[in-house]
Amino acid sequence: MSKITTELLLERAVPRSTRLRKIETLNLSKLQLKTGDLDPRLFSRLRHLQKLDLSDNLLDKFPNSLTLPDLRVLNCNNNQLEDVTALKQFPLLEELTYENNVYLTLNDDYKVMFLLENLRLLNGKDITKLANHVRHVNSRKLTSKVTAHWEKFFRDQLPEKHTAEQVKSIRKKFLKSVQTNVVYGPSSLSEFTRWRVKMIAEEFLSYSLGLELNSDTEPEEKAEENEEESTESPREAAEDVAQVTVTPSKRKRNHSKSGTGSKRSKSQANTEEEAEDVSAEPLHFLQCHSKGNSREDFKTQLWSCVFEPVLDSGARKDPIVSSSRTVATCGGESVCLIDCETGTVLKKYKVATEEFFSVAWTTLTMVISDSRKKAHNILAAAGRRGIVKLIHVAADFCYGEIKAHKKPIATVCFSPTQETHLFTASYDKRIALWDIGIPDCDYNFKASQLLVLEAASIPLRIALVPTCPEQYLLAGCEGGCFAWNIKLDKGEKSRPFEAIFQFPDDESMTTSHRVDGLAFLNDDVVVSKSSKPGCIYLWSWSRSFDAKGKGCQRTVSAVILAELEWSTTDMSYLTLSTCPAKGYVFCGDEKGSVWMYNLSSYTTAWGSPKGKRSERRISPAQILQWPELRVNGEQPPEILVNNVVSDPAFTYLVVLTSVNITAIWKKS
Repeated sequence: MSKITTELLLERAVPRSTRLRKIETLNLSKLQLKTGDLDPRLFSRLRHLQKLDLSDNLLDKFPNSLTLPDLRVLNCNNNQLEDVTALKQFPLLEELTYENNVYLTLNDDYKVMFLLENLRLLNGKDITKLANHVRHVNSRKLTSKVTAHWEKFFRDQLPEKHTAEQVKSIRKKFLKSVQTNVVYGPSSLSEFTRWRVKMIAEEFLSYSLGLELNSDTEPEEKAEENEEESTESPREAAEDVAQVTVTPSKRKRNHSKSGTGSKRSKSQANTEEEAEDVSAEPLHFLQCHSKGNSREDFKTQLWSCVFEPVLDSGARKDPIVSSSRTVATCGGESVCLIDCETGTVLKKYKVATEEFFSVAWTTLTMVISDSRKKAHNILAAAGRRGIVKLIHVAADFCYGEIKAHKKPIATVCFSPTQETHLFTASYDKRIALWDIGIPDCDYNFKASQLLVLEAASIPLRIALVPTCPEQYLLAGCEGGCFAWNIKLDKGEKSRPFEAIFQFPDDESMTTSHRVDGLAFLNDDVVVSKSSKPGCIYLWSWSRSFDAKGKGCQRTVSAVILAELEWSTTDMSYLTLSTCPAKGYVFCGDEKGSVWMYNLSSYTTAWGSPKGKRSERRISPAQILQWPELRVNGEQPPEILVNNVVSDPAFTYLVVLTSVNITAIWKKS
């Protein structure tokens, strides 16, 4: 039930009123209001409201249809606002304050100056002159640059007689290119500039060139007034899963001695051990992350999966039995729990306005109602909104959230030694360490930020060093591979990276490359994947990092142990994983295949102080090729394998794709 009623509005009016339509000044401060409490139907009756105080509440955004046509003064101080663009619905606004909203930046100030033409005072300062510059001079400069970019790079690409598909293609390329290449003003305003450039470019295409696109492209989903969260029962979740069938007669399996469809060097002859067929067979193909439970959804990308840990503390000491056959997967608006053996979707958690990118498990010892302590598995899920959801899986309950970053979270992971310590890596070029606390029997908890690691580019994958997980963290980023000292007794809360690693690049070494795959094969051997075609390296953490010596931000050469033969694609974000207990590395490709490498015979030699690099690229033990599938009688489109993960015992292999299909293989 909403906290705001007609009676409350009449009582909080200044002065008190007997009719909603007579209220001109309204004080709704310090009411613990959330966005969902702002009922547009009720607010639409405040036709003559001119001054509104919403300070000291819990608002994270404004609903898009509050309908306050005469609003002139708005106070939103001390909230949790993440976006200001919805304020354009108040065109007569003259005075606006939103101080102490930690997620708002200088870029948001510029957005409201552009959107609200009557705005004079922002956070108590007269912005009339600056706002005129933003609306006119800034817009003219950007429009000129956008037009010039079209003329120079794109005008000749569009034929005089063009099809709808050609328009769609050129529009997509132009919008991407212009936002990347058109720059203006200080870097601190780059987000605002990209926002305006996109707006100007769309107007330019639509009005100047008549390229308003009428196609089946899906419009950007509008955020709900209040995000919709739901947890489905096993029966409900099972009903959401489309039936995906394999055509056995045409299902191909590829022994590594056979041709792989990729270019292979003549020197890469397989040994018998490398060519071992591990006999993995497909068990299930599930379509359980569909948007709106649509059976026709082949667009939702699946990104992350992790096996649930076993609660028995004795079993957890042995990595071979430290996980169950239950796996958590995420993609689109949902997180699913799947029984790998039966293919049953046990639970499904949905947030209608979210796109989940990463999940991670931890086990917390919680106090239950009769004061006894009991271990429970907690799942953290995060994505595009920069918010971490904390889910008590056994109770089917999302008990809390952490607004960790203003920009999307690429990946999350828990410390293996501190059960409440969670790392979040974000598009804001920061990695944050949080203590999520332990909820009490009423699910009250307190989260706190312990550390912020400053990255030079967007972090994509993170890994704690197994021999010292409380001291060093590695991250694969858009601009290279970095290491940080994360020891909490060092004092400073915000830290730069301590080392950047360089890797072979043709004839030289380079630090500048996208690292979109990162994992430890054992206590020392790191596996990292570069966006450079077919480039997966194995290298020694200790031998590389020890060469750094003392000092900060040193460039060090990775001590390469081996290179893996992989696809020649330059497709990014097809990540890898490892199974340390069995010495395996897994990586999917752009054709739906899974490359599996058995490296157990190499690790002993690599572990010696003078272990030499393997001269030739190591071939996969086996490549699992994507079977011919039919979903509702039709074949899905081109399939990319975004992620592939095994349980610690390598009994099951879970494959996440770009076409909303989760494949589960089982090793015989």
